[in-house]
Amino acid sequence: MTPAIRLHHLGVSLGTWEALIDVSLEFDEGFLALLGPNGAGKSTLVRTILGLVPATSGSVEVMGREPRAIPARDIGYIPQIKTLDRDFPALPVELVASGLRASWPWSVRTDERSKAMAALDRVGMASKAERPLGRLSGGEMQRVYLARALVRQPRLLILDEPATGMDALGEADMYRLLELYRRESGASVFMITHDWEVARHHASHVLLLNRRPVAFGPPKEVLTGDNLRRAYGHMGHSHSMELPLDDHGHHHDHDHGHDHHHD
Repeated sequence: MTPAIRLHHLGVSLGTWEALIDVSLEFDEGFLALLGPNGAGKSTLVRTILGLVPATSGSVEVMGREPRAIPARDIGYIPQIKTLDRDFPALPVELVASGLRASWPWSVRTDERSKAMAALDRVGMASKAERPLGRLSGGEMQRVYLARALVRQPRLLILDEPATGMDALGEADMYRLLELYRRESGASVFMITHDWEVARHHASHVLLLNRRPVAFGPPKEVLTGDNLRRAYGHMGHSHSMELPLDDHGHHHDHDHGHDHHHD
């Protein structure tokens, strides 16, 4: 079986900055969560996998091909920063239909509308398909973007901080939807997150990154106190959450620093 993502001694330099150093992994299928501190190269890795940033050394393969050779329909991508103006006079059904084209669908064809409505129905937003985007909550907008990413039924879904703007209930629902889509389609999911608990509960694989790989594997093996310390250095006090057990079965501090900045 061809791995969904194969990185072989991947290095990426942005000018004189070595953003990624000697990253190797094979991810067959499942749900891969990418974690690491601010500036760890998480966004650079996603952009390299999407073919937007070239490898400086080593190689990257997506579904057995170079990223730029992958048909656009095979990858669904939800960026963290949405470029669409909330006041843009558009409807969810139009935004989702735009995922079927390379340009904005000023008029949505019947076949596109039916596919867009099916994708909105999948994420529980069919009833708001004709409501102006400006009247949707942040969580509802995330669902619409998820529908847009799913409308072409991609084999690889890449999400950058997908829970932004969602409450806990909406977030849990979204992970349920992702898992359902993954099971039904056999697709792989690759997600940047700052939330170790999300990675622990929803991911089949975790990559802990700080420019170099710190650890890669099942969540319970990767998300140990010792590995998190190696990745994040000292623990900050931005969120009060229980730290995972360390390798000796002891809890460390109760505060850890997963900040919400971008690379």
